[in-house]
Amino acid sequence: MYLLSRNQVIDKQNVPNNLPEKVLQFGTGILLRGLPDYFIDKANKKGVFNGSIVVVKSTKGSAIEFSKQDNLFTMLVRGLENGKAVEENSINSAISRVLTADESWSEVLVLAQSADLQIIISNTTEVGIRYEAESIFQTPPLSFPAKLTAILYERFTYAGADSAGFTIIPTELILDNGSKLKEIVLEVAHFNALSKDFIQWIKTANTFCNSLVDRIVTNATDSLKAQLAYKDELAIQTEPYRLWAIEGDAKVKETVSFASTDEGVIVEENIEYYRERKLRILNGTHTISVCLGYLRGFNTVFECMQDAQMHAFIKNVMFEEIVPSLPLKAMNKTKEECFAFASEVLDRFNNPHTAHYLLNITLQETSKMKMRNILTLFRYYKTLGKIPAFFAQGFAAYLLFMRAVREENGAFYGKRNDDEYQIRDDWAAEFAKMWEQVTDLQNVAQIHDFVNTVCKNTQIWGEDLTSIQGFAETVSTDLVDIIILR
Repeated sequence: MYLLSRNQVIDKQNVPNNLPEKVLQFGTGILLRGLPDYFIDKANKKGVFNGSIVVVKSTKGSAIEFSKQDNLFTMLVRGLENGKAVEENSINSAISRVLTADESWSEVLVLAQSADLQIIISNTTEVGIRYEAESIFQTPPLSFPAKLTAILYERFTYAGADSAGFTIIPTELILDNGSKLKEIVLEVAHFNALSKDFIQWIKTANTFCNSLVDRIVTNATDSLKAQLAYKDELAIQTEPYRLWAIEGDAKVKETVSFASTDEGVIVEENIEYYRERKLRILNGTHTISVCLGYLRGFNTVFECMQDAQMHAFIKNVMFEEIVPSLPLKAMNKTKEECFAFASEVLDRFNNPHTAHYLLNITLQETSKMKMRNILTLFRYYKTLGKIPAFFAQGFAAYLLFMRAVREENGAFYGKRNDDEYQIRDDWAAEFAKMWEQVTDLQNVAQIHDFVNTVCKNTQIWGEDLTSIQGFAETVSTDLVDIIILR
């Protein structure tokens, strides 16, 4: 079996070569390869974008795994789309070269001088977009914002104040990632005492775009790689669903011309709707259903979807309670658009190729519940004037999940049947104290008092949940029912 390389690719016409290097990408991670690199490769093969990607590997280690395969890798798409199974394999040829920051920083700076280079993208994890007081003249600078500032300064000093800047699109999962990155770059420039003309050029010649990415990408399983006719150590596996929402104007849309070849790339002047629907419909449904599914004996989202009761619960809480609570008029969107997205989410949950473990989703469940679902609860009550029944049931299961039966060295453990699980939640100790008032799980009055105590805890929720008339009572009833059924 041969190693994947450009010489070994049979359909050479479908693997473009020697395209101008238009994109500088910070990060070799699978999310970038499975989303932005996918869109760029697709456009190249259609003769639209016609640009390649230079990748900078910021972490320690070499890039030999890429050079051995001529920077090619296979993408295997597996899952459901519009309820139908999807199985697609493609060879991605968008990357022209991979440079390591430690060994090839001078090459990165030379690239910054190129008039072909138009776009800079990144995924350096959430902690990558942070300010560090450091010189940009190190080889290389340590932090990503300092590296980016050095690249901007190289372009400015080489090409002058009238030169074109870059469209900069971070994909890190933080709110307003582009705006935050711009703020830090300017701070780095000030720390390095760079000229006022350069700082003005950063502001006026460069566009920092907020963006939102959404796609499950993993390393390809050994069983899938074994089905290939060649060896590929870089193969990745993705779901069919893909979204890269970029906040930008007509000029940005023209620059990222690859957006025209796939509906998964969205360029709009305001992307708040896409962030809101993901947070409420996708993430919110996960959060409100995960504890119920786990306590019922399931271990993955897919297993939940194969159970008739859990499938119905997930669908009902999503379609009947979360979507109707969204402020559609304010976002200038229709209920039908949200229902279409919710249907896509159901397909994603029902993907047998994605092992999404419920216990992993419960990490910091309390903070997720507050961020993703409490506003939904208040919106629903205000809009429809009643308690969301499925939401209340999921909330009750969450409360039971947070009941610790044992504490050891500051770690708290709950119990599902005969199996213990760790409650990985910063509020675990607080919940352990509140659960202490329940000395008898069969005592309905104690359960009711406990639920009221939790709902009144404004330190956790930022709101008094008992202000929603009937919510605590409904949750109490559901909690008793869940305890009895266990």
